[in-house]
Amino acid sequence: MRMIVALCVLALTIGAIGVHSAARSRQDQSSAQPVATTPAELLAGFRHVEVASVADAEEQLLGKKMYMSHKMRPLFPAKFAGFALTVELKHQENTQGSEVLQGMLAAIDNGGPDSVWVMVVEDGADIAGMGGEMGTTMAARGFAGAVVDGGVRDTSYLEQIRFPVFGLDIVPSTSVNHYVFGGANIPVVCDGVPVAAGDVIVADNDGVVVVPRARAAEVLALAQNMDFAEHSIDAYIMKYKSIEEAVKKFGRI
Repeated sequence: MRMIVALCVLALTIGAIGVHSAARSRQDQSSAQPVATTPAELLAGFRHVEVASVADAEEQLLGKKMYMSHKMRPLFPAKFAGFALTVELKHQENTQGSEVLQGMLAAIDNGGPDSVWVMVVEDGADIAGMGGEMGTTMAARGFAGAVVDGGVRDTSYLEQIRFPVFGLDIVPSTSVNHYVFGGANIPVVCDGVPVAAGDVIVADNDGVVVVPRARAAEVLALAQNMDFAEHSIDAYIMKYKSIEEAVKKFGRI
């Protein structure tokens, strides 16, 4: 009789453990960040995380820095994410005007919603790679923003239409007669960072990062976790007034 009772108790205990484990599993799944699988989900996720978290996540996952230097600054406070449309201009003096830049203009007209114009102007810190007309077209076609490894001009107008541009400097010069089109949707190195067409570009007031498309989902997931930890740390520090204790608890600084 005692053996039967013991077996019944054991069965009930195992059943309770199973129910508890299943409930805990469902709870963990419901609190986990959904994995971004479509292009739209990727960009929606990157538009809500901080660039600093994306940069940190890439250093951990890829073992290298994928962010541009302090010289790459926005014309006005801005945040965007999109897929890279890469363009290169080669330094070559000529007398053909904009004719040799026709490929650049065609690239703009082939871009669209969620594109980020990533332009490399060879030796172009003092040459404006883009200005008002290009910015107007990109805005009209729904580009997310532009990143120019070179100068930018017509900045008052670009700010007026609120088209977000990051560049190395503000200059009044032109590329016409000084540059030729070098290619579009080709691998480039923008401010020291390799960029392939279709890579994810994420920018905010802290700077610009490049996320290789093949690793974008896992980088986003880790960046989201880092964002959550950082925001939790801030609340913890405000309550307990100790950064040492906060770092011990959350493992993030």
